[in-house]
Amino acid sequence: MSTFGRLLQGQADEVVGFEQSPITLDDPQVVAISGKSQHVIVKFNGREDSRVVGTVFELTDEELLRADQYECAPYERVAALLASGKQAWVYADARLQPDSRDSQTGESDGDSA
Repeated sequence: MSTFGRLLQGQADEVVGFEQSPITLDDPQVVAISGKSQHVIVKFNGREDSRVVGTVFELTDEELLRADQYECAPYERVAALLASGKQAWVYADARLQPDSRDSQTGESDGDSA
């Protein structure tokens, strides 16, 4: 609620070609907000059989910008294919991403997983 000012309604889906991995974030502001330094990040591996279960939320352009401001390095918004066939923005490990904004249109249907 604090990031978007409203309760988000979402649908279950899976991000294809990604896997989860633990990450330690040392940013004092992140630790203060989340109450922990240990987090999970998704990493691109390109494998069709690799999927991360999550929830897709429909956001306005303004809300998407707020999400960008909320996330810290090394999380970066990248376009990803979902199991449902939709394309959505995903916050993933920027250190291991293909250049999705150049190789794809970089456009999304406003969904974020």
